[in-house]
Amino acid sequence: MGDLVLRAAEARELNAVLSFWLTAAENAARPADSPAALAALHLRDPDALIVAVDGDEIVGTVIAGWDGWRCHLYRLAVAPSRRRAGIGRALIAAAEERFRAYGGTRADAMVLDDNEGAHAIWAANGYRRQDEWSRWVKPL
Repeated sequence: MGDLVLRAAEARELNAVLSFWLTAAENAARPADSPAALAALHLRDPDALIVAVDGDEIVGTVIAGWDGWRCHLYRLAVAPSRRRAGIGRALIAAAEERFRAYGGTRADAMVLDDNEGAHAIWAANGYRRQDEWSRWVKPL
């Protein structure tokens, strides 16, 4: 992984994160990300968006959301040219470390059912699909 650094995203990087997600994240069947939504996340919890950077290049992201009760993982994404190099595993570990610091005891990851490419990394990190749960969504 070379000079890989994992850290909280900086406000000046939010537009670069949005651009990164256009090529590195699964974007099917979900609302488009917006600058306003990402800025609101960053304003509310500046440490929630963890980036993996190599020099000045963003090569991975994960949102480690903590609502005071549950630990939620979103937008795990790794640059296509950098996959299978341990970046996703490192991002998940950083998110879990954040959760443990808050006293979190269980994390869930939002993973699209048809994003089979993502299923392996989550399974390799100990996450399992919970058949008894379903996700109910209402756009606001």
